[in-house]
Amino acid sequence: MKTLLYKSLLVLPALLLVLPAMAQPSAPPATPIDGGLSILLAAGGAYGIKKLRDHRKSQ
Repeated sequence: MKTLLYKSLLVLPALLLVLPAMAQPSAPPATPIDGGLSILLAAGGAYGIKKLRDHRKSQ
């Protein structure tokens, strides 16, 4: 529990410093999201499922 508290105390100031730096204007309204993003999401999901199955087999 202490490590979670320490980690959050380290991350919180970093996040607060980054927020003002994100003041760029927004993207144009018709910004396309490529199919690459969906491929990355599918690959990440498949990898997560594989890791869960491997973890359950090892127990």
